[in-house]
Amino acid sequence: MSRPSRRAARPAHRPTGRAASAWRENLESLAWAVALALVIRTFIMAPFKIPSGSMRPTLIEGDRILVNKFLYRFRPPRRGEIVVFRYPDDPKRPFIKRLAAFGGERVEIRDGRLVIDGRPVEEGVFGAARYANQGVYGAEGEVVTVPEDSFFVLGDNSRSSHDSRFWGFVPKRLLIGRALCIFWPVPRWRVLR
Repeated sequence: MSRPSRRAARPAHRPTGRAASAWRENLESLAWAVALALVIRTFIMAPFKIPSGSMRPTLIEGDRILVNKFLYRFRPPRRGEIVVFRYPDDPKRPFIKRLAAFGGERVEIRDGRLVIDGRPVEEGVFGAARYANQGVYGAEGEVVTVPEDSFFVLGDNSRSSHDSRFWGFVPKRLLIGRALCIFWPVPRWRVLR
């Protein structure tokens, strides 16, 4: 009579010590990678896809951008920066526009120019841009004062941009971050200004 071997007594599906250790290491690495990705996406940097032509020619439909979510914890936003924020009428929808004016400033669209506190803005993109007198807050002769802790934002493609001229102001609490760069498609890769 033969004796059963000890090897036959072990279940075939149970990993050996080395294999179990390798599986555990891989699962731990995966868990750390997922946790790190969530922290980065939630607090530091997040990708967004451009859904419309409201920021043409700077951003076009289908561009994918990276947004810096922590910059404004260390310094205030600056005029002319491209910002991503939650749409005030539906905070679940992210919008992207160019920051034009701050709380306390008086804004007007006059002869196609952005005018703040009675003076046309000549700096950056605003010096060359022409804006249409559209919407309640952008009508000809309409001067609006931006509420404290809020922003007035404009799309680069004035004629097809649904922006502060139509729905008003962006409260500071709805600001997500600053658009840094286009990362896709590759031929359009560039840093945003």
